[in-house]
Amino acid sequence: MKKILVIGAGRSTSSLIQYLLFNAEQEGWFLTIADQSKELASKSANNHERAKAIAFDVNNEEERMRLIDESDLVISMLPAHMHISVAKDCVKYKKHMVTASYVSKEMKELNNDAVNAGVVLMNEIGVDPGIDHLSAMRVIDHIRESGGKLEAFETFTGGLIAPESDNNPWNYKFTWNPRNVVLAGQGVCKFIQNGKYKYIPYHKLFRRTEIIDIAGHGKFEGYANRDSLQYRSIYGLDDIPTMYRGTLRKPGFCRAWDVFVQLGATDDSYIMDGSESMTHRDFINSFLAYNETDSVELKFKHYLNIRQDDVDMFDKFVWLGIFDNTPVGLPNSTPAQMLQCILEKKLSLEEGDKDMIVMWHRFLYEQNGEHKELHSSMVVNGDDPIYTAMAKTVGLPVAIATKMILNGTITTPGVHIPISKEIYEPILDELENYGVHFEEKEVSPSFY
Repeated sequence: MKKILVIGAGRSTSSLIQYLLFNAEQEGWFLTIADQSKELASKSANNHERAKAIAFDVNNEEERMRLIDESDLVISMLPAHMHISVAKDCVKYKKHMVTASYVSKEMKELNNDAVNAGVVLMNEIGVDPGIDHLSAMRVIDHIRESGGKLEAFETFTGGLIAPESDNNPWNYKFTWNPRNVVLAGQGVCKFIQNGKYKYIPYHKLFRRTEIIDIAGHGKFEGYANRDSLQYRSIYGLDDIPTMYRGTLRKPGFCRAWDVFVQLGATDDSYIMDGSESMTHRDFINSFLAYNETDSVELKFKHYLNIRQDDVDMFDKFVWLGIFDNTPVGLPNSTPAQMLQCILEKKLSLEEGDKDMIVMWHRFLYEQNGEHKELHSSMVVNGDDPIYTAMAKTVGLPVAIATKMILNGTITTPGVHIPISKEIYEPILDELENYGVHFEEKEVSPSFY
């Protein structure tokens, strides 16, 4: 019997664990589900005869090494910065590991040790990164095999609220870690466009957007991800003139979110004095100039150049309750933590809500002297607030990759991401059984 250790039983693991338990008897698996919360792990195990739940602290080195040594494969669903200690133990005890997170510098440095140990450390096998790699490489390889040459590749992904659950003026709810949403885009974004390197500083990011129309699903707006350039070499596109990776939101979100950026409300670098006694109104007012006669609302509009007749824009903030005298109740907190607390009160998924994952690729290429453009899109809706589209698209690729490693389909040791045909073809084929599929269409080239 193959033993699988799943570390972390948070919101993105529901579909992953469901898949593993459903296939456990047929594949000969036994799962240990480990989480800081024994209750959460037990809920995930659901009294299944081929699973057990345990309370687990990943910082307990002795317990971590023991559990990894007793397993055949480890799935780490921990926050990204916590994977490396697990990965080092996997190499030490010659155990395979799968994670949905980006490959860090420290993870890359384990490659030679992983090769020598004969273990697979599979990374970036969630949705973004993950399904974006799988789907993009399938098209890129097909274009190459058909004699084409890529001249532009753009890709966007968004975790959004499904239309039937979209009931607020932001057209958005948190479908994954709210902290990551609040901190998104910080740093400098870089990409290449028509052979020119481009950079967008954080304070300009949410005003540099483009509109994307996805057939059957309407318009979205996209903003740049941090580093698009690194994927040129990963995808074998070192000489491509245009390479751009971005995030999708519904139109109007980015302009409103930019208000928080300009205020400084997404800053996570310092502790706010007196945060424990602040109300929502106090929090917003702390970023505005002092004026003993003007209201917070008036100062807010004036500072951010929100016109008096720009009702839709201002209503977004009124709806959030940022001008209310509601206590925040967070001691020793950064602005980003305070903002997250305020937003979670209004933008969290409610009972009956369904989320949506949208992914869109644009490929421009030359083939036999003719310029061509191909669009590829994926839209996945969640079932409910537990089995979300986010959980499906993150968890199912992780689960399928786990199966492929344990049954010997993936055998090449080392630190990997899923960009080879031997990996992307079977995973994409199986994902179609779960409603995760891409629509592709040729269109008239939009620019050259």
